[in-house]
Amino acid sequence: MSQVTAAPSPIHATRPNQVAVGTMVWLSSELMFFAGLFAMYFTLRAQVPEIWAEQTELLNIPFATANTIILVLSSFTAQAGVFAAERYQRRRTGALWNVRAWGMHEWFVLTYIMGSIFIGGQVYEYAVLISEGVTISSSPYGSVFYLTTGFHGLHVVGGLIAMLFVLARSFAAKKFGSHEATTTIVVSYYWHFVDVVWIALFAVIYLIQ
Repeated sequence: MSQVTAAPSPIHATRPNQVAVGTMVWLSSELMFFAGLFAMYFTLRAQVPEIWAEQTELLNIPFATANTIILVLSSFTAQAGVFAAERYQRRRTGALWNVRAWGMHEWFVLTYIMGSIFIGGQVYEYAVLISEGVTISSSPYGSVFYLTTGFHGLHVVGGLIAMLFVLARSFAAKKFGSHEATTTIVVSYYWHFVDVVWIALFAVIYLIQ
């Protein structure tokens, strides 16, 4: 009598345990790095509060708020790309304006554009502040402002480069499978991290003056 074997269950992309743990450990070290920057910021602020009171007035809070909203929204588009990757949908299945049919490519391209806009906005803000005399060597406030926001900006640029890598790997792959989905998920972890760090930086630098 022949034994009936059950059909194998379909494979779905899931968040990888080992890769996730490794990524979280690395992001934890990055968190400690930014914690050091926050400590430096509050220490200098406590020592020279009069400089903070004077130079924080030069910050364009409405512009920084709009730039922050763009970066925060990019975290949602990145996650939408992850959902598409988890169901192995590489590209859109319908019209471009039908976002419900978008795949990982479309969502990550939109995320990349929004992240680039954020960096462009940060560069513009730097140019305006420099024209107002706030430079990295002009005062303790200038030094800590450019160090904290600048290092975060470098992390955003790193995330943009990682997205290009994900897109290039997806385009080059003959079939969008678990390896491509895993890469997409890991990059999304990093992108969410830089978004959360910026929310904290924005609150400390622009709101708690």
